[in-house]
Amino acid sequence: MIVSDLHFGKTGHFRKSGIPIPQSVYKEDLQRLVAQLQYFQPRQLIVVGDMFHSHANKELELFKKWRHDLPDLTIRLVKGNHDILQDKWYDELHIDTTEQLHINGIAFTHDITDLTGNTAGTRYSFSGHIHPGINIRGNGRQSLSFPCFYFSPAYCVLPAFSRFTGLAMMRPAGGDEVFAIVNHSIIPCC
Repeated sequence: MIVSDLHFGKTGHFRKSGIPIPQSVYKEDLQRLVAQLQYFQPRQLIVVGDMFHSHANKELELFKKWRHDLPDLTIRLVKGNHDILQDKWYDELHIDTTEQLHINGIAFTHDITDLTGNTAGTRYSFSGHIHPGINIRGNGRQSLSFPCFYFSPAYCVLPAFSRFTGLAMMRPAGGDEVFAIVNHSIIPCC
């Protein structure tokens, strides 16, 4: 299973700075992840960056307890710009970290613009980072924005898994495909 931008610990980081964000936001994200893992039963979880948001806080202690309940799940983290915890922390929780990951011709990177090194033989790439979104227009001047999966012929940008993020509005080019997440469903757009 591949996900991006979980930003675990972000609500705790904001609360630490005096911004009152309820902890339920974090707990709901973690519960959605557990539900997906239980449903799909993946052999491994690949996170293409920003699994965590900042320095350790109380929410990350809750994550530790969750991780100990799923010791057989292989977690591979392609580090993102917010994954700044000490290596020791990842090691203790058996989270394999790397800057980029290549598996059977597929590249995994946090920011697609950072794909570097030997990309010969790479057939496709997965990334996150920008929290892609799409505007869906209705009749008249109605418009709503939703997170989306953005597929180009060469790469996919995954939506932020966390619901506590913003959106970068995408403008699909020819050959691109976009799938919006609307009311727990995925709908094709554009």
